[in-house]
Parts: sequence; structure tokens; C-alpha cells
Amino acid sequence: MPRTATPTRRSRLFRLTAAFAVLVALGGYLAMQYVSGNKGVPRCTVRAADGAGDEGRTYEMSPEQAANAATISAVGTTRGMPERAVTIALATALQESALRNLDHGDRDSLGLFQQRPSQGWGSARQIMDPVYSAGIFYDRLAKVPGYSRLPLTVAAQRVQLSGFPQAYAKHEPDATLLAAALTGRAPAALNCSPSTATVSGPGDAAKVRSELVRAFGQGVLPSAGAAGAAAASTVSVPVPAASAKTGDDAASQRGWELAHWAVARAEALRIDEVGFADRVWSDGEGWRTERAEQQESGTAEVRIRLAQ
Repeated sequence: MPRTATPTRRSRLFRLTAAFAVLVALGGYLAMQYVSGNKGVPRCTVRAADGAGDEGRTYEMSPEQAANAATISAVGTTRGMPERAVTIALATALQESALRNLDHGDRDSLGLFQQRPSQGWGSARQIMDPVYSAGIFYDRLAKVPGYSRLPLTVAAQRVQLSGFPQAYAKHEPDATLLAAALTGRAPAALNCSPSTATVSGPGDAAKVRSELVRAFGQGVLPSAGAAGAAAASTVSVPVPAASAKTGDDAASQRGWELAHWAVARAEALRIDEVGFADRVWSDGEGWRTERAEQQESGTAEVRIRLAQ
């Protein structure tokens, strides 16, 4: 004799069906937003460099996450750390906070790397500063003997002393992709579509310069007098020309590092356009090729145009 569904079973089935329908509708909505490029869904995408062996691979994140990743990378390269160190730092932050500057965590853990004031990482205020937290992470990583040759999980664990040391490994592919773009090795690899709804008003050139100096150090910009002479709506960041010591590749990489930093910070700093060499990024259009202007001084520059 067949069993008759009880009211409880029918109610459970109805709830499951309704929940599934909601998930399908939400998935369809998000897919439409992604395909249409709706600015209501701000996002940043990093793609693999041509010839890297993983063409077609991408990593998507929010502008907030991209800004934090760019800061982590900038602090590392400014300290002279190699790309491998940046990869280790990014993988660690992906695991610990998903690249979000969290004001909470396990016990007293805080920030991008979930560092604990009680364990000597600094004050809560310091740890909540991405520049500081990235800097102290690199300080401790640099003390790990042969960290660049160690498996990423081992190197990260020597710094973090995590209860789940194997968790860092799953983030290595994404961290490697991010590091290649943010250190400038992969040109025009980062594209962001900021949301104009979250931040309004014109950009502030003084704030852009201040943030550049915080991330890259005092030497990133010309003297205050030269900076003050620039138009209020633009910030030009010089990129030293190639020399016999550095070579063309190093000069180009520095320019792309700065350009990607500006794209990653576009939403927060109200940046409309970023240009380097013969490529220009603009909000809503991404990267396009334009004829590069001749630099008579022998020094190229990253051109940052702010919203008005």
C-alpha cells in the first residue's frame, strides 16, 4: 500500500522547492548583471598574462578586495621583496580574510592577515591599517630562512602559526595570478568596473598623492613644488627610464605596477582614467590602445585623471 505524504513532509518539500526557486532567480539575476556589465555590480577581474601557460584563467573580486590586494603588493615591492613574497602574502590574506580588512576574528584577530594584538603584532589601530599590517607580515616573512624556496603553505605558516596550516595552499593559484598583475609583470591584466553609486563627488589629487606615498614611499612622486604645479584633476607619476642596470623590462614593470594600483583604487579615489605607455584604462571601457605621447625627458609616466 503506497505511503501518503504527511503534512510535515509536504511542508518541508514546499520550503525546499521555494528555496530552490529563489536561488535560481538570484543566479539568473547575477548572471544578467555580469553579462550586461551593469555598474550596480562593481567588480575587478585579473586575467592570466599572455604566454603564462594558463591563458583564459581569471580571478574576480570586489573593488575593496582589489584595493587591499594592491596595497599588499605595493608594500612588498617597496620593501624590495620579490614577487614570490607578494604571492605568499596575498595567499595568506585570501585565506585569513578573503582580502577584507575585518574588524573582528577569532579571539582578538583583526585585519587583512587576522593578526592579534595580544601576540605582539601591534595595536588594534595599527593592524587595521593595511599598509602597517602588510609591512609587519613582510618583516616576519623576511626572517624565515629560504622562504622563497619553501612551499607556500610552509612559508605562510612560519609567519602566521595558524591552526589550519594546509588551508593556504588552495589560494596559491589565485595569489600567483594577482601577484603577476599587481607587481606589473603582466601588463593591462587588471580591469575594474567601479560603482559610481557608492562614492560621489570629484576626486582629490592630494589624497591620491598621499595614498601613493603611503603605499610606495616618498620616492614615488616628484617634489611637492612639481606636484603642486600639476592640474588639480590629474596626477602624473614618473616611471624612471630603463638603464643598463634595470633594463626595459624592469622600467615597464614598474609602470604597470603603478597603473594597476591606480585601477584597483579607482572606486575609492574617484579615478576616471589611467594611462601608461600606449594603453589607457577608463571606467566603463576597460583597457584600450592609444598612441603613446613622446617623452622628451627620457622618463615615462603613469597618468591618473580624476572624476570631476
